[in-house]
Amino acid sequence: MAYAMNIAAIQSEWIGRVIDARFPLLKWVGGSESAGVFTTEILEQPWRKAAIKLVLASESDSETQLAMWARTAALSHPHLMPLLHTGRCRLDYQTLVYSVTDYSDEVLSQILPERALTPQEAAEMLGPLADTLMYLHGEGIVHGHLKPNNILVVEDRLKLSSDSLQMAGEPARRDAVLSIYDAPEIAGGAVSAAADVWSLGVTLVESLTQHPPVWDRSNSEGPVVPRSIPQPFFDIARDCMRTAPSRRCTLSDIKARLEPASSAIAVAGPVALELVPLDKMVAGPRRRRRGPFLIAAALVLIAIIAFLVVRHRQAGSAVSEKPVIEQPERAEQPEKPEQPESAEANPTPRKPSAGTPAVVVPAAPAPTKASGAEAQSSNGATVKGEVPGRVLPDILPSANASIHGQVNMSVRVEVDSAGKVTGASLDSPGPSKYFAKVALESAKRWTFKAARVNGNAVASIWILHYQFTHDATNVTPVETYP
Repeated sequence: MAYAMNIAAIQSEWIGRVIDARFPLLKWVGGSESAGVFTTEILEQPWRKAAIKLVLASESDSETQLAMWARTAALSHPHLMPLLHTGRCRLDYQTLVYSVTDYSDEVLSQILPERALTPQEAAEMLGPLADTLMYLHGEGIVHGHLKPNNILVVEDRLKLSSDSLQMAGEPARRDAVLSIYDAPEIAGGAVSAAADVWSLGVTLVESLTQHPPVWDRSNSEGPVVPRSIPQPFFDIARDCMRTAPSRRCTLSDIKARLEPASSAIAVAGPVALELVPLDKMVAGPRRRRRGPFLIAAALVLIAIIAFLVVRHRQAGSAVSEKPVIEQPERAEQPEKPEQPESAEANPTPRKPSAGTPAVVVPAAPAPTKASGAEAQSSNGATVKGEVPGRVLPDILPSANASIHGQVNMSVRVEVDSAGKVTGASLDSPGPSKYFAKVALESAKRWTFKAARVNGNAVASIWILHYQFTHDATNVTPVETYP
């Protein structure tokens, strides 16, 4: 298929143009000669950020593509990216068709250059992908383009792209450049469900090693699976990439093999300290575990719980039998002003639940008697600033579960004379980009009471020291200036 222009070559010229008087082209994301993706906005209520894909096509090709998108729009699966809008337009005298989808927060292809997935992440990714492909194949549709570029994250949920689906049995595009993700039969036949299984195996290898397997298409043997890949992923990848479609494993086989793998991973516990946004995509309920080993583990757990309940009741009985004699003695003690619960009184704040707004924790009120720098303020000296409101990071449970020990980092916050945050940057980023990101986002939402010098409010610098552990998030603010 020949095209009159190259979308990728003119990306900058189209920024600011509006498609169908509804969708502005805001930023170039990527594409090829025949298609390009831009960020856009859906201006109707509720407003949302979105992505728009423009495809160059002839009149006949555009009808075929729009018909397939109409078929796709009728599909519904929790891990399939829905098509929000589709249509035809003209830009610079060229016919185009477009599809609009939700904007993806992360793409697997952006994560893999930084690190490979852990076995737990691979299992939690592979299950939803197999489910989605089984759904599509049941509808007589194949994905045809399964690879890291098309595995997305939208609002903490893994999504498989849907803008390039094909009907099973249709001939493969002759002008397409074949890659390792394309099964051997694609070169001379039609797309099929078995070709999606091949692509899934290639993607699995790349997810666990950061590189797709090397394969010579002229070789009758399938790609070599690296021995470093643990079971059951080694066998799954090998059986997905059989050169003969009839010899490949099925999606049902893959799900069955994941059951014992998921159980073993759950027993072994978290395996990684570093957490990047890919962990957001491992959403969905965990599967029910089966097997004699887990039954035995459940019995042991029940016995432990019963023992703890008995000990608790015994301790409660022992306490209730003691005479109450402390009250008169307490009356003779010097009374202390009651301190309301706050971030200062309770140094271990509770973790916010995933998907809920961050909690604003008010700081404890200042003591009634001034001391230290505060005592000097009566003579016109410096009065240090205060923190009337703290915002804790919104941490996913899977993020906390991945921590062994603790993750430390610091954020530098610039505060003006009105107590407002005017700038925030990482003072010490720590080992995890994910935790550094959520710490920086929370620091920008803190509120301060400005420091005072000789009675005048002044700007100041705060260093917020974040400490993330498996059970809690602690933040220690330190004012460094004035």
